Amino acid sequence: MATATDASSANLQALIHAAAGGDHAAFAQVYQRTHVHLFGVAVRMLGQGQAAEDVLQEAYVSIWKNAGSYRSEVGGQPIQPMTWLIAIVRNKALDALRARARRPESAWNDTTELAGSDGDGRDAMGAASALAPAPSAMHLLEQATQALRIDGCMNALEGSYRQSLALAYYQGLSHSEVAAQMGAPLGSVKAWIRRGLERLKSCLAAQGVSA
Repeated sequence: MATATDASSANLQALIHAAAGGDHAAFAQVYQRTHVHLFGVAVRMLGQGQAAEDVLQEAYVSIWKNAGSYRSEVGGQPIQPMTWLIAIVRNKALDALRARARRPESAWNDTTELAGSDGDGRDAMGAASALAPAPSAMHLLEQATQALRIDGCMNALEGSYRQSLALAYYQGLSHSEVAAQMGAPLGSVKAWIRRGLERLKSCLAAQGVSA
């Protein structure tokens, strides 16, 4: 029996395929349904709002360009649409982290302040995003494969550990927000996240994936 989650995933998959055919309305729906979660992923990786916004914009440019490369199954393993989208955001965020490491902090700040003439940098970022190279299909597959391993380890966790980690790292919620969402004490949530991460890292290490 199909669940609401299955239906939502299938619908998102259909929207991505429609976007691959040049359907701007479908792409707009992909954005509306996923940008909150994907922004949370970017924020968790970059730790600052403006950088996360820039990465998200670049990610959606790549999603539009590469929508046709999405496959719901690779080698007999299902690839969920959100897993594929998260892989693109992670790829862009890692690029941003590498770029940040290569430049002085002052240069990073200057770039942020002088990003565009309209005051919020959208014109400059739009031009830069349009010229940004799209991730290769092979790279996205590697990212998706690693994400599948993470999903497997997540599913092996006990319920409280799995739910708290999913809310914190997949949806970008703070510890306090996770506690409110789960109706649990803040101290318990912090302990679940800490222990869950330890078990997740051990599971991934056993599979040869660095966490």
